[in-house]
Parts: sequence; C-alpha cells; structure tokens
Amino acid sequence: MTATSRVNSRLGLVGGMMMATAIVAVAMLTLSGCAPQAAAGEDAEASASTGPAEELRLGYFANVTHAPALVGLEEGLFADALGDTKLTTQVFNAGPAAIEALSAGAIDATYIGPNPSINTFIQSGGQSAHIVAGAATGGAALVVRDGIDSAADLEGTTLATPQLGNTQDVALRSWLADEGYETDTTGGGDVHITPTENAQTLTLFQQGGLDGAWLPEPWVSRLIVDAGAHVLVDEADLWEDGAFPTTVLLVRAEFLAEHPETVEALLEGHVASVAWLDEHAEEAPDVINAALEAETGKPLADEVITRALEHVAFSVDPHAETFETLVENGLEAGTQKDGSIDGLFDLRLLNGLLEAEGAEPVSAGGLGEE
Repeated sequence: MTATSRVNSRLGLVGGMMMATAIVAVAMLTLSGCAPQAAAGEDAEASASTGPAEELRLGYFANVTHAPALVGLEEGLFADALGDTKLTTQVFNAGPAAIEALSAGAIDATYIGPNPSINTFIQSGGQSAHIVAGAATGGAALVVRDGIDSAADLEGTTLATPQLGNTQDVALRSWLADEGYETDTTGGGDVHITPTENAQTLTLFQQGGLDGAWLPEPWVSRLIVDAGAHVLVDEADLWEDGAFPTTVLLVRAEFLAEHPETVEALLEGHVASVAWLDEHAEEAPDVINAALEAETGKPLADEVITRALEHVAFSVDPHAETFETLVENGLEAGTQKDGSIDGLFDLRLLNGLLEAEGAEPVSAGGLGEE
C-alpha cells in the first residue's frame, strides 16, 4: 500500500483542517556555517532513489506550536504511516540548534520555525533543505513585567528569546527596530537581548533577572499564568489577518532526493496529525500534555495549555507568501545574510496527498515546487 492510499483512511476533513488552522558563539556558527548538502535535484521523485529509508530521524521541540509532531508521536500516526521505517526522534530548544543537527546529517527532518529554515537555505546556496509542509501559525508574543506598558518603556531593559537567530529572536529584533531601538547580536544596544533556554527564561523572569521575553507557546502562557507577565505585543497583530507561520516541516535535501517514499510517508503522518488536531479539539490538550510530560517530566497546568491552544492554529499550509517579509526581517535583525530563497519550498508530495482527497493544494508562493 502506498503512502497516498494509506492517507485516504486518515485525512477526513482535511479541507476544513487547512482553514482551522545560547550560547551566542554556537548560534553564530549555525548562522554562518551551515554545510551544503546535496540538492534535491530538479525532481525529487524522478531522482535516483534507494527506496524507503531504513530509519527516519526526526527533530521537534517540546512546544505547543509543535503539536503536530507531539500528536503524531503520541497517537502513533507517524509509526502507522512509516511502516517498516524506524522512527527516532530528538528534541531541541530552538531552531538554530536543530539546523546544526540537520546540516551535520544527524537528523533527516525537523519541525522548526521559518527563520532558521531560511538561514540554512541561503547559507547553503539552496542545497541544504526544503520546506515540505506547514505545521502551525500564531502562538508567539512579547510578554513583560509590570511597569512596562508600551514600547517607550523598554529602553535599557533586558529581554530574552529562545536562541539567537530563531524565529522569535528575529521577530523581536525587527519589531524593536521599527520602534526606533538599536540592538546587536552580542546583547548590546538600547534594549539588551539575551538568548536563553525557555525553561531558564521562566526562572529568570520569576527571579527578576529579565524584564520580558518574546516566546512561542506554551512559554508565553507559562510566563503569564505562572509568573504574572502580561502581553505587550501579540505577534498576530503584526501580520495581515493574524496569520504568520510559527512552525514548518523541513527535510534535508539529500534525504528528500534519496527517499521520497519515506518523506511522503512522513507527510502522510503529518497531515493525519493536523487533521486529528482539527477533529479532536476536546482531546487535544490531554494528548499534547501527555507528550510534553514525557519530554519535560511535568505536565502543563490546565489553564496554561488551554490558553496556549487558544492562540495557535494548525495547518499544512506553510504560508509561503510571508517568507519574503521574513527574509527582510532577518536582514534587518542582523541574524542572516542576504540571498535568494527561490526553491525553498517543495510541496509536491504534500499536494499529491491533498489532491488525492479532493482538497485544495497549498501554494509555494513562487518560491519553489508545488
């Protein structure tokens, strides 16, 4: 049975689903030294293939914005789709670290934010990896302590992000620049940005060591519920219709070229997971929380996960139309080099699955294959 035929029993209401939906030195190495991989070629499905891979190594984060990965693992959707291919996983805190692993060939695919995906593609001259699907939109914000009520109150403050050059780090730096503040990648400037692991950010904020942070869910909600922070900027307010990509599915180009059948199976599981989230809204908090507890050793409070899920939507659409703006933001933030992102997307396998169900294909926005 092919991955396309297996997805027929899992996709269900996919059409509706699509609408529902630091260390500084190490980070800088990631930004400037991603090693080129073999390109996927002009047509991944037509390239020489060694057949289904014996193993697929998948990265993801223990974040609510990575719920399609969490659900796919917890509900066995990836295992069902991959069949005899062994699935191994690795959890990361932020995108640049995942890109290091992908560039080194230590993982084959990862759920990740858009900016690190852009960085590795540009650094490798378009040969490192391709985005094969979207996963989540929304679910990121700048939260701050009492006494900070506007951008004018931020001068001289210290704010955290998950890692230098990750999607939230770029968003913060870009927004601060628009507000007239200067920052730099070493923590200097009018507002001091200190890339910090998410759990440590919570602790430091509770201890008064940070004035705020730009974070993904569930960390936004954790700082609000557990530490008394409040939202200064909801990133959704900065984008047309509030839709901005938080998580995409990125695959190493060489792996895509050699094992398109396995990537198709991964996408089958991914699409099924996004559909499950759409169709099981009442069950989703418990399933996601079980996966988070398995990774972190502690579940989220009901109030935290409920609030987090209210601010995230899940969709296989990567919102490719936003990526040119994301490139501009990364350049403005000083966390990436200039370069072309033509070819960043390869959505052919995904659209093959969607079209088999009579669902609308998703667009690469002129930045790749669809």
